This record gives sequence, structure tokens and C-alpha cells, in this order.
Amino acid sequence: MKKTIFITLLMVIFTACMSSDHNSTKAQQAEVLKATSSRIKLGAERLDQYLKLLEGKRVATVVNQTSTIGETHIVDTLRSLGVNIVKVFAPEHGFRGDHSAGALVNNGKDIETGLSVVSLYGKNKKPNAQMLADVDVVVFDIQDVGVRFYTYISTMHYVMEACAEEGKTVVVLDRPNPNGFYVDGPILQPEYKSFIGMHPIPTVHGLTVGELAGMINGEKWLKGEISCDVIVVPCANYTHDSMYLLPIKPSPNLPNMNAVYLYPYLGMFEGTNVSIGRGTDEPFQLVGRPGFQSEFAFKPRSMPGTSDHPKYENEICTGMRVDDIANGDLFANPRMKLEWLILFYQSNKEENGPYFKAFFYKLAGNKTLREDIEKGRSIEEIRKRWEPDLAKYREMRKKYLLYP
Repeated sequence: MKKTIFITLLMVIFTACMSSDHNSTKAQQAEVLKATSSRIKLGAERLDQYLKLLEGKRVATVVNQTSTIGETHIVDTLRSLGVNIVKVFAPEHGFRGDHSAGALVNNGKDIETGLSVVSLYGKNKKPNAQMLADVDVVVFDIQDVGVRFYTYISTMHYVMEACAEEGKTVVVLDRPNPNGFYVDGPILQPEYKSFIGMHPIPTVHGLTVGELAGMINGEKWLKGEISCDVIVVPCANYTHDSMYLLPIKPSPNLPNMNAVYLYPYLGMFEGTNVSIGRGTDEPFQLVGRPGFQSEFAFKPRSMPGTSDHPKYENEICTGMRVDDIANGDLFANPRMKLEWLILFYQSNKEENGPYFKAFFYKLAGNKTLREDIEKGRSIEEIRKRWEPDLAKYREMRKKYLLYP
């Protein structure tokens, strides 16, 4: 009964949160958000739990556009309360979240606050000793989406590692994981470790950033098996079955909850010759390529700040709008979908060129997923090969859960 109610609630929420194509209104979205998310109190909002940790300290923040308390950026809130913020570390997409995926984030000064902004995306992904010399505490507060190749968790790893080496404390202000209600996908193998996948966890890992910080420490994943002094400020009134609607898009190409829910598996197409709608108004909600047999079409275009020179720029792509979420399939049977990856592989033609790119290995985290698809294994056969490692991970995950 509980599961049925949960699925029904998710369906109602999703319908109200879709774009204007689904005739939703801001008023409907606001009402649903109020009804489902208002009880959850974010780590950042629980100032009584961490403000004393920052008193008299030189503080650096790892934040972006999602780092708000209500409608106010946490940097502004903390400064108004007398916290001495000395600098901001900026992850992929930048401090204000206005950089395209993969775009260089430069050092500089924030116009609104005058604070020094130090990029942790580009050549320098890890703070060095000089960057931390005038810092006592680093506050990490970024909304994640619960997918291994979403790079904010890699930034958190490097910040923890640098702080462990320099004897600094990290305070993680936890936020809900919108994809935290299931665990699925292949486990990353060590030889495929990269910035888009640093940990031996599945594609959909089912952890908040606070829980993952505990796992990184507990499993000794930092270089040299060192441990970071991490203090996690957990959310209140949250469980992994809670529905949480992201009030601010976490990155330029995840504009709504549809994209957030589809991201774990449509993201795999980034390593193929298929477009997932970058350069359109519906990124991570469309799949297609020139010549695919379909009446549905879209044309990617360059959209500075969102998608600079996307795949198949100014070419007609045919494919489909992915409405699996709107039909409720994910909530009724939460797992990664492989049908579309296989469909587009099987329909690939010589004029399309190679289906898989080298990047696919990093996204999948192993070589077996590509091999299984190329060998024509069924979805259930592929999933069965994941299961032994997934079972071990689920058992390990229990040790680090902060929420029921």
C-alpha cells in the first residue's frame, strides 16, 4: 500500500512539474512543491547545526547556483550572519551555473560579492596547498542528482582529499537525491576511473552527497587511504522514498524533473553517435540522429551557455521524445532503461559511422556493457551480469545511509 501511494504521488508531482508542453502552470508547480517538499529541511537551512563550526574561522565554499537557503544564496546568508568567507571554489558549470558542460571555468572575482572565485574545473580540479593556506573550513553545498558521472561528486572527492592532506575540515550540507529511491547500473571498474567516474559505485548510486562523503572516507578511496575530517549536516524529515523537486536546475542541460529522471540512462548516449537533445529546449528528453526511421524530428543548434556546438548542430535528427517517465514506468519499476541504447545500436547504418565512441567506456564504467550490446545479449542477460557486484554494493551502502 505504501509503495502504491508513493508511486501515485510521484505521478501527480511529475505531471505538475512538466514543461508547458504538458499544460502545467507555475501555480500548480508551486502547490505541488509546497505539498511534497516543504517538510524536508535541507542541511543548509539547519543553521543551528553548523553556524558555530564557522565562527571565527576562515571559510571557503564549494557552491553553485543551487546553493540557496530559500531564495537567498548561502554565500549571502552566511556573510550576513558574520561568517568570514574568504573565497569560493567553483565546480563544473561555474559559481553561477552559467557554463556549458565541459566549458572552461576561469578564476576571477564574483561581480555580486567581490569574492575571489577559484575554478575547480578545467586543468585544476583539486585545491592545492596555496589555495587552502588561508582557509580553515570548507563548506560544500551543491545539489546533486545521484548519478555517478555527474561531476559534482568528483569535485567533492578532490576537495576532501586536498583538505585531508592540509588538515582542513569539510562541512557537507546535505541535500536530497532526486534519484535516491533506487540503485542500478554497472559498477565502475578501476581501469575506467576518470573525473566523470571516480568511485566503484553503480550508475545510479542511491546516496546523498553526505552519505557518499561517508563512504569515500569509510572505504578509504582518498589517495593514500587518508581520511578527511568531514562533518555532515543532514537533511531533516527526509528518506530515500521522499519526493523532492529541485527548485533550481542543477546544471544548464537539466532544466526540469523529466531531464533529471532520464539523465542516468540518456546520459549513456553521450558516448554514442546519438543526440540527446543538447542544443534544443528539451535536453536529456529527446533521442535521435540523422536518418533514423521516425516522424519525430528536432534540430540541435548552438545555445551559448547551455550547449556550444552540440552534436549534429543545424542538422535534422529523427528519433523520439522520451515519455517513459510521464507514463510512470520508472516509478512502477525503478531501474535503468537499456531498450533505447540497444534500439539505436541495432538500427545503426554504415553512413552513421561507428555507434560507440571511446567516451562510452567512461560513462558505463566498464567494457562489458558495450560488448554485451554488440554481442546481442538480451536486457535481462545484461542486467544479470551486473547483479553480483550490485548486491555487494547494496550491502556496503547500508553502512553509510543517514536516512531510512
